Amino acid sequence: MNSTKPVKLLNAAVIVASLGYFVDIYDLLLFGIIRIKSLTSLGLSGQEIDTVGMWLINIQMTGMLIGGVIWGVLGDKKGRLSVLFGSILLYSVANIANGMISGDNAIGWYMIWRFVAGLGLAGELGAGITLVSEILPKEKRGLGTMIVASVGISGAVAAYFVSEYFGDNWRVCYYIGGALGLALLILRVSVAESGMFNTIKERNVSRGNYLLFFTSRERFFRYLKCILIGLPTWYAVGILVTFSNAFATKMGVQGNIDPGKAIMICYAALTVGDFASGYLSQLIRSRKKVLYIFYTLLCGAVVLYFNAHGVSAAAFYTICGLIGFSVGFWAIFVTVAAEQFGTNLRATAATTVPNFARGLLPLISIVFGGLQTAFGLSYLQSGFVTGILCICLAFAAAFMMTETFGKDLDYVEESPGQ
Repeated sequence: MNSTKPVKLLNAAVIVASLGYFVDIYDLLLFGIIRIKSLTSLGLSGQEIDTVGMWLINIQMTGMLIGGVIWGVLGDKKGRLSVLFGSILLYSVANIANGMISGDNAIGWYMIWRFVAGLGLAGELGAGITLVSEILPKEKRGLGTMIVASVGISGAVAAYFVSEYFGDNWRVCYYIGGALGLALLILRVSVAESGMFNTIKERNVSRGNYLLFFTSRERFFRYLKCILIGLPTWYAVGILVTFSNAFATKMGVQGNIDPGKAIMICYAALTVGDFASGYLSQLIRSRKKVLYIFYTLLCGAVVLYFNAHGVSAAAFYTICGLIGFSVGFWAIFVTVAAEQFGTNLRATAATTVPNFARGLLPLISIVFGGLQTAFGLSYLQSGFVTGILCICLAFAAAFMMTETFGKDLDYVEESPGQ
């Protein structure tokens, strides 16, 4: 049970979860920022860079998909703090290893270590959000997760400026990410475990049983809807912004578009969007209404993006910023996942849901490519149609969800026979 002692909003758990997510996002987006630099230095050129780059992103996301399940189950079985420690250690080591790849099989090792990095990155956010949600009182819960998401998302901005400072020496960027993660482990010792988790450990209840999501039709669809509401985020970031240079070329944008700069601008705006969505949710006392608002904003930003024929590079970067702000509902998305499930499944849900949303990027990529090969749509047409499909699915899922603002989280999910 939660203590009656007042809990400060900026407590150790919120600070460590925020900094952990900062390093998480730094590493997660770093490859997208230095993709061209690193692959060029490893001997690739032209279309190879985009093809191999997409493979590397998809492999990283696949690692996050698998890691999400592993860390989520461990979070409910062993505790939220054990996941924070293990995930940060794994992606820190993978970061350092990414900076050391060389030789004839450098691309193969790049793929292996991006997969390992994905496994590690999968655990930090869900464990952090679960811990913060359970430690803070329900009146402050949304503010706490807003701080975690807003501080964390700014890691992408840091990754861009680090890459710019070190120029073509992309390996140093990976070393810095690894060092930041290892340094963060020292702070982790000051964080206390969730009282809700400590209480449930003493009870005879199934914890971290991933199969429980599939033993109840209602619970399964609750879980599926949680995943789908985050679908547009990785369409926007993983397709529109990461490959903004290719889209800009197709639309005749004036000047060269640097995808690393586009990612930085997108995430700088996303940081503001996360703060705005979290604060607005507290103000109107609703998670669902905020999702509706931001999905509508994203629709408008996507329409602007695909009508940017012949605009200046500055105007195109501005549109990337609008897209970033419009997907700034990530804090709400992960908070909803934590609030939808009982304490014995909360870490599993909060960890797997965002990683499944991220892990759907390969499927989104397949749809994007399939619309071109199977239906004869152009590169631009398939990008637009893919986006509309993602937004419509997310909007429908949010509409069918139960509002969770102010919900009491001290309960468990019953397993069959209980």
